[in-house]
Amino acid sequence: MSTIKEKIQALKPNQRFISFEFFPPKTDSGFRNLLARLNRMSAMNPLFITVTWGAGGSTSEKSLDLAATCQNDLGLTTVLHLTCTNTNKEIIDDALKKAKENGIRNILALRGDPPRAEEYWTPNCDFNSAVDLVRYIKEQYNDYFCIGVAGYPEGHVDGSDSLGQNPQKDIPYLVEKVEAGADFIITQLFYDVDKFISYNKLLKSVPELKDTTLIPGLMPITTYKVFTRASKLSHASIPKAISSKLEASIGNDDAIKGIGVDIMTDIIERITAETDIKGFHFYSLNLEKAVASVINRSHILQTYLENSPSIESEMNDDAIASSDEEDKRIIPKLSKRRKSSILNENGLSESSLALSAQRSLVGKALMSDKKVLVDISTGKGALGKDATWDDFPNGRFGDSNSPAYGEIDGYGPTLKVNSPEEAIKKWGTPETIKDITNIFIEYLSGKIDVLPWTDSPLSAETALIQEELFELNFKGWFSLASQPATNGCKSTDRIFGWGPKNGIVYQKGFVEIFVPKDQWEKELYPQLKAKFDEKLITYYAGDAKGNITSNLSVGPNSHNSKNAITWGVFPSKEVLQPTIIDFESFKAWNEEAFLLWVEWARCYKKNTKSFELLNSIYNNYVLVSLIHHDFNDESALWRELLGE
Repeated sequence: MSTIKEKIQALKPNQRFISFEFFPPKTDSGFRNLLARLNRMSAMNPLFITVTWGAGGSTSEKSLDLAATCQNDLGLTTVLHLTCTNTNKEIIDDALKKAKENGIRNILALRGDPPRAEEYWTPNCDFNSAVDLVRYIKEQYNDYFCIGVAGYPEGHVDGSDSLGQNPQKDIPYLVEKVEAGADFIITQLFYDVDKFISYNKLLKSVPELKDTTLIPGLMPITTYKVFTRASKLSHASIPKAISSKLEASIGNDDAIKGIGVDIMTDIIERITAETDIKGFHFYSLNLEKAVASVINRSHILQTYLENSPSIESEMNDDAIASSDEEDKRIIPKLSKRRKSSILNENGLSESSLALSAQRSLVGKALMSDKKVLVDISTGKGALGKDATWDDFPNGRFGDSNSPAYGEIDGYGPTLKVNSPEEAIKKWGTPETIKDITNIFIEYLSGKIDVLPWTDSPLSAETALIQEELFELNFKGWFSLASQPATNGCKSTDRIFGWGPKNGIVYQKGFVEIFVPKDQWEKELYPQLKAKFDEKLITYYAGDAKGNITSNLSVGPNSHNSKNAITWGVFPSKEVLQPTIIDFESFKAWNEEAFLLWVEWARCYKKNTKSFELLNSIYNNYVLVSLIHHDFNDESALWRELLGE
């Protein structure tokens, strides 16, 4: 049970290290698949891994489950993220207690999102910033926990205004955290290596910080969409040389991935040449190919990989145990909720089956060959399919089996604005359903660029169904997502195209709308019932309490209810299905989508008309997802919905 500080101090003078960040998957199948992925990625011998925190309820439970499994069952030195703002002391105490019980000795202390208006502050919350959490951990546990904190190479930003962004302003706060007991610093992601090198020099010039380990945080580029969203959320500037390379390849996802590997490799080489940095922390987004490809390409990290101990020498006999033995080790440490969802019909944990299956596929001989396992993680050979089956955009509508489902959004319902003031500036103070309708219409018209559920720009294809979406919203049926149908467009098509060149893409008509419960039950459902019965249209409908209905199977037996609504056929590839709707993904999103009404309401004072309106929608609407399966008929879905 080593600390990060001890492990770094034990490194030889010229020895380097890598580390990875993971988030708890939003679905149980994603959790199971992440365990197999973690087992493969351990071949890269990370010095440690970090697990992000979901504050409160089942989300924090999943964080603790994943961290405990990584620490105890996979043998990975694990750092548990812990955010403290607007979190009561009991939650912090419980997390620290469970971390210690599971042998976790490392915490990344973060402030987290700032609270809404004062009347919504959590009672018994003694933490206003990360330094309060650092002090509290030291007071309660002395030196048991090794504590990391965040660093910002371009300066910390509160809200959307980055005009005052300046790392010099952050130094007093960083000094305060280190003097309170912080042992190491992990930076936010960046792409401007010059700014990181300047930041490193700045910290070295401050006596209180010059001996504190600084670890650069790197996010490999998996898709152009994720890259732009991540850099926007983190206020990371993009050098012209990088943006030009990527923009020239928009629409060619394979090319973007290759350029992304080159960019990361160059960043690592420059940092190594111009600083004394020893390690690199990768924000993996629960994907492995991009990280493995960077490590495989970088001669600096290749040297580290070749000189690190073999997996076989690090594993004890239990590490290649049978599924029964693996089950005995993993299951007792998982929460009751997690146990019941993961146990299969034979009484064995599916997580243990995934791990055991991976070991049997790889075999003990390969477990000692790191290069072979890294090749697998980069997608090479037959076994490489396990690593790359979900390598295309996962995000909101990816495969819920993917550990990366939810991707950059990470965990929990968060408005796509940074403060109540910004929310009011974007959306005003709605007091009637008509006011809400106007907000959605303005988003569809391009007059506002963000809704509580999305900050992504409208895709070109939305213009093809814009009038239909206007009509739905004028009915008071608020649209969150949609797509028109198409039957066989070239992958280079300016509207529908995606993926590598020389491919053909398809998609079904789809829409997701908030509808008043009584209108769904008395109007829309009866109107579409004949199509539902023959499953020409399939649906999911859920309310704020988590009650979900469908004309497909739901619950434990819902594994046959997956619907690919976008797919592509490309040379030398299996059919790719980047957009999938199923019960697990809808269930996870349904909960989050409704909670965002509550988050929005909390931007206004209690008992105001805006607060009451948004809460009434939360209580009295259902979220409905509709797919029309005749993709030959481009107007079919809209004709059925609008009665035209």
